[in-house]
Amino acid sequence: MPADPPSHDPTAGPDPGEPRRTSEETGRSAEATGARAYAYPARLWRALDRHRPPGADAATNAWRSPVRGPWLTSVFGVVLLATLPLVIITGLLDWIAYGPRLGQAFPSDVGWLHPPIFDWPTRPAWLFRLTQGLHVTLGIVLVPVVVAKLWSVVPKLFDWPPARSVAQVLERLSLLLLVGGILFEMATGLLNIQYAYLFGFDFYTAHWYGAWIFTAALVTHVAIKLPRTISALRGPRLTRATAEDTTPEPADPDGLVARRPGPATMSRRGVLALTGGGALLLAALTIGQSLDGVLRRTALLLPRGRQHDDGPNGFPINRTAVAAGIQPADTGAQWRLTVRGGSRTVEVDRDGLLAMPQHTADLPIACVEGWSTTQTWTGVRLRDLAALVGAPDSAVARVESLEQAGLFRQARLQVNQVRHPDSLLALRVNGVDLSADHGYPARIIVPALPGVHCTKWVRDITFEEQPDD
Repeated sequence: MPADPPSHDPTAGPDPGEPRRTSEETGRSAEATGARAYAYPARLWRALDRHRPPGADAATNAWRSPVRGPWLTSVFGVVLLATLPLVIITGLLDWIAYGPRLGQAFPSDVGWLHPPIFDWPTRPAWLFRLTQGLHVTLGIVLVPVVVAKLWSVVPKLFDWPPARSVAQVLERLSLLLLVGGILFEMATGLLNIQYAYLFGFDFYTAHWYGAWIFTAALVTHVAIKLPRTISALRGPRLTRATAEDTTPEPADPDGLVARRPGPATMSRRGVLALTGGGALLLAALTIGQSLDGVLRRTALLLPRGRQHDDGPNGFPINRTAVAAGIQPADTGAQWRLTVRGGSRTVEVDRDGLLAMPQHTADLPIACVEGWSTTQTWTGVRLRDLAALVGAPDSAVARVESLEQAGLFRQARLQVNQVRHPDSLLALRVNGVDLSADHGYPARIIVPALPGVHCTKWVRDITFEEQPDD
């Protein structure tokens, strides 16, 4: 962001670098900022105004950049208004993808605070790859825009008195939730994709409720500010002036225009270019996580989404066999898969699974941290395993891993996920056996299923009737 010129001592006379304003403009400024306009209870606001905290005027006058104003703030606001709903909606869809009907969404007990719940579809196979990739990538790309938006309104943080009416108090409270909410969501989200759980509380629960608080504050803020935003954008375009020709906007009711503007260090066009360039840079360092090929090596901000090598098992790994506590003896010759359904139980070793009809499918696997990749998987269809034990067509599946601990050591699959022709107990990938880190001797792979539910090191599959909602 452009630097604010040094503040000027008002007792020292006019600032030689300050653009001249006519008396008419000065009058408009006093009227627009509401210096003497107080609503009920006016006595309270006047008392606050008389007892100004030390340095209040100096703090307000320190923000002197003439590029600030309703137009620039409105431009950033419109960009966020067009993109933040996508982040919110994809976040809600990802919660549904985890299967709240099967009791495995996080958080699970949210009362009435949830979107309409439905069975997550298996078509298109790249659905979760799209929603989670958009959620994470767009959340990262918008960081410079959020910072620029906050910079454009930062003088309001030092306004005194902080409100001049009860309505302004409510507006300020909504702004507190809005700013606090988006900073909290971005900070916890960025830490989560780096596996840096520094905050000491459950990420899923905090991120979920934080998102609802932010969404409510955003809706309130848009309802209050949208008319002024439209009005500001209908005014003259202010991006053609150079830094030398940049002048402040007329004083506004919200007090976004600097009270004592100094000379511009950057034009408004420069501010927009700097913000857009920062967003594009973050996109270049992030988007490779969701794309296979050479761009994956540019995903420097998401180390978990990098390609490990060029071999058949070289694609990204979320949790290694060592981290999961899987020992070589657990997956050796004595390993057996137990399949249950109805009154039948069958145990099958890996050779027995390889002797069953094999199916091959190109399917993506997508992780909650945002990375995804498409690989060629080969294995036994889940519906063939269900038929092996006589499970009904309406059965869901409960899959358990050799892993002894962790949130995702087991997963439940919906009926449509069990019955899909490409839903597999995968034994091989890209023409070779699975590596230990990718789930050898067998793992689940299902179209559009979140990666954490594509259970690795499978030991048990139970087909059972779907529980009541």
